[in-house]
Amino acid sequence: MAADGNDGDSTAERYVVLARKYRPETFTDLIGQEAMVTTLKNAFATDRIAQGYMLTGVRGVGKTTTARILARALNYSKPGLTDKPTVELDGYGEHCAEIIQSGHPDVLEMDAASNTGVDSIREIIESARYRPLTARYKVFIIDEVHMLSKGAFNALLKTLEEPPEHVKFIFATTEIRRVPVTVLSRCQRFDLRRVEVPVLVEHFANITTKENATADEDALRLIARASEGSVRDGLSILDQAIAMGQGTVTTESVRAMLGLADRGRIFDLLELLLSGKIADALGAFEALHRDGADPIQVLTDLSETVHVTARIQAAGKEAVSSAMSGEERGRADTLAEKLSVPLMARVWQMLLKGIEEAGRAPNPVAATEMVLIRIGHTADLPTPDEIIKAIGGGGTAARGGGNAMGGGGGGAPTASAQGAPVLASITGSAAAVQQVEQQPDRTVAVATAASQPAIEIMGFQDILDLCSAHRDARLRIHLEEHVSLVAFNVGHVEIFPLPGAPKGLAGELGRKLSEWTGARWVVSVGREAVEPTIGEVVRAKRAEKIEEAKQEPAIASLLKAFPEAKVVDVRDRLAADTDASVVDGDGEHDQ
Repeated sequence: MAADGNDGDSTAERYVVLARKYRPETFTDLIGQEAMVTTLKNAFATDRIAQGYMLTGVRGVGKTTTARILARALNYSKPGLTDKPTVELDGYGEHCAEIIQSGHPDVLEMDAASNTGVDSIREIIESARYRPLTARYKVFIIDEVHMLSKGAFNALLKTLEEPPEHVKFIFATTEIRRVPVTVLSRCQRFDLRRVEVPVLVEHFANITTKENATADEDALRLIARASEGSVRDGLSILDQAIAMGQGTVTTESVRAMLGLADRGRIFDLLELLLSGKIADALGAFEALHRDGADPIQVLTDLSETVHVTARIQAAGKEAVSSAMSGEERGRADTLAEKLSVPLMARVWQMLLKGIEEAGRAPNPVAATEMVLIRIGHTADLPTPDEIIKAIGGGGTAARGGGNAMGGGGGGAPTASAQGAPVLASITGSAAAVQQVEQQPDRTVAVATAASQPAIEIMGFQDILDLCSAHRDARLRIHLEEHVSLVAFNVGHVEIFPLPGAPKGLAGELGRKLSEWTGARWVVSVGREAVEPTIGEVVRAKRAEKIEEAKQEPAIASLLKAFPEAKVVDVRDRLAADTDASVVDGDGEHDQ
């Protein structure tokens, strides 16, 4: 507790947060960075010490802490030891306490986020000229170095490449891509890794014991997962959890504190959705939200569950993360056996889209419910490849009343033989006539070979319409805007490509016309343009209609009253009403 200002008690010990209290002070204390520690130990042992180091990694993995430990190793000095840098830090040396507390005159720390300009670097360059006061090396630690301006980086280059023998530079950054390559090439780079969940759990357990607190292993695993590999973030969450439970950290309290849903209930929710039980799924989500789960976090947890399930399907049970409990692994294995990979991929895409929608929605709860409804209603739909197989004779593409969780795990619905026959249509030059073959237990679409009748093309406009029918917007636009029609005959078209037309347009048009119509077409290239393009004709007609419209008395008066108004288009009005006619059984029309 802090001292009360009225009684003058300055000896009361203030509370220090866990992230600072248990900050590593030696390379041995660093967790999850074995590769970097091994490299530095070997470099110091062989006296291969670089003039500059670049430490990069996500937040909270120990970049600044590592920089201070490295500065301490460079200047470690103790009676009876050889006067040389060492990573074997056996207790505090002459300079260690001041370096750790950022108070040593020869170890200068600078925050580049608040000192971005050339003047700050100029001070460093000037200071580098002078030998250290008491330590072996003068060490400059620049945190968030990517925030330096371009001029500041350029000013530093010469000194960084050829510093005085008593100067070392240590840089730390979370945005390594924003650091110029000219700086990176002058430093030894170390990428500090995210700390794995098992390592974090063990670390948090040791700290909990030192704090005379107790914690469930599953609770520590939740904290480790929530920290996303950051030791500092995890310790901050652990600190909060100890305070919340008054020294006892439970799984339930951590879930409530972080707004997480019980992982078992997440599996239940996913199974309800994929079984098509939408009402039950909405009830399960409502219960989760009532118990404190954040709606977006529920969607995120669902996506993680889908990812784990798909991972098991793709790589086997050994692909499951060690961060999962045994119960979670068992549930994921069960889902992987029942569901198909295409279904998991589809649900994954829907969840990603849903997380984005819920994050922007004014009511995240309602948005999350809409995502769940969408997943529940599409879970038993066949995938595109299943539809193609069904049309080709491998089954039917009709939706059958089953669901993704039922049957043999493929997730592909099967239509019953009861009811109307299945009708399928196929487009293309080699289309087949579909016949229906009744079998005792199902209705199957059977393809029989037949030729598609030739399509009549009587003019250039028919070619454009055919492009639209086959959804080839690119070809239609080129024909409308970049082609002058020279001559047209059935089976032969002569065109003149204008600037903007792609190479080989005539050949492409000929191939597609032959494919689409089932008849042979020849497209040749003329020597000069004869007709204006279709686009020019359309625009000319539109301009003519606009000019005619301007002459109408009503429009003319409006334009006079509103000088800045313009007529931008003229469209034909559709008939307001059309009398419907019905054919009686005797063939007569009732009006």
